[in-house]
Amino acid sequence: MQKKRIAIFGSTGSIGTQALEVIKANPTLFEVEILTAQTNDTLLIKQALEFVPNAVVIGDESKFAVVKNALAQTNTKVFTGEDALEEVANFDTYDIMLAGIVGFAGLKPTLKAVQKGKIIGLANKETLVVAGDIVMQSAIDNNATIIPVDSEHSAIFQCLVGEYKNPIEKIILTASGGPFLGKKPNFLVNVKREHALKHPNWDMGAKISIDSATLMNKGLEMIEAKWLFNLSPEQIQVVIHPQSIIHSMVVFEDGSIKAQMGLPDMKLPIQYAMAFPQRLKNEFPRYHFDKPNVLNFDEPDIKTFRNLHLATEAMHKGGNVPCVLNAANEIAVYAFLKNRIGFLDMTDLIERTLEKIEYIAHPTLNDYFETDGEARSFAASLIQL
Repeated sequence: MQKKRIAIFGSTGSIGTQALEVIKANPTLFEVEILTAQTNDTLLIKQALEFVPNAVVIGDESKFAVVKNALAQTNTKVFTGEDALEEVANFDTYDIMLAGIVGFAGLKPTLKAVQKGKIIGLANKETLVVAGDIVMQSAIDNNATIIPVDSEHSAIFQCLVGEYKNPIEKIILTASGGPFLGKKPNFLVNVKREHALKHPNWDMGAKISIDSATLMNKGLEMIEAKWLFNLSPEQIQVVIHPQSIIHSMVVFEDGSIKAQMGLPDMKLPIQYAMAFPQRLKNEFPRYHFDKPNVLNFDEPDIKTFRNLHLATEAMHKGGNVPCVLNAANEIAVYAFLKNRIGFLDMTDLIERTLEKIEYIAHPTLNDYFETDGEARSFAASLIQL
């Protein structure tokens, strides 16, 4: 395999740091071309000194001088600000973008890479939740390749290799159920951030950990899957699978079901996306069938975890509704992590925002940006952020 140059957007987050572990373990196959971070200048500097990329971006402009000075003795170019993300995404010097920026902020640089016809390892699900129609059409127009990094979508992608001419009956996205599986509202009303951040199976960042606890993560994944795999909402099912061993399944028209299995470790789908179409030997822990194992499956409790219901409705309505859903959710999660609102208040805030923002059936890219801003402003006003 020819050595690949990797641009990691969001290198200080959970996906980014694990991607660098994969690169470090395979120095003859991968090299770091670009690293970006929003605020964590200390870790970005450490990463840049170790991997010596061509360029780094620190989003927080107040930290530019610190990063610039720390890397003054290297050949690494230092950029800052939101526009710099698009600027470096426009470089010709990388082969693969690993899109790991959390939330709506990942849309612009990811779309720029798509427009450049790049290979994108997509870990930022919000890019497709917000503007999936525009991003996927741009990928077709510019011959860009999008390889999902989310464990569930990577599983679907892997199940579909060699099956492209065989129609899908439906896909089944598995969800662990998060730390509050089986709990009811009278318990959830008292949940604090430290409880919600403790996912039973996965080691993830704060935003996605909260989304997993509310089941919003699975709702966003449904919308992402619709665009990634060109599915109708009726072809997407969610099941609770507490062990997180089966990462997702594909049901074909003949009734055959393919599942991708493995221990819950994000380095596997990260490595798969970067090395595709090859598989690389590694030392990751293996799942053992010679020990007593039970794999459980159940229906999600959408009466208690209403975020999944709201996301399903948004997927069916389409237009700018998923964009509203995502924006309101980002504000809600931020407020919950700051102890400004309770666990169940997040769903109420999202629901009120969905009711408030005007529906646009066929949004332009500019409509999406305006919708995002309006939804954030309204959601923030509900909690005086």
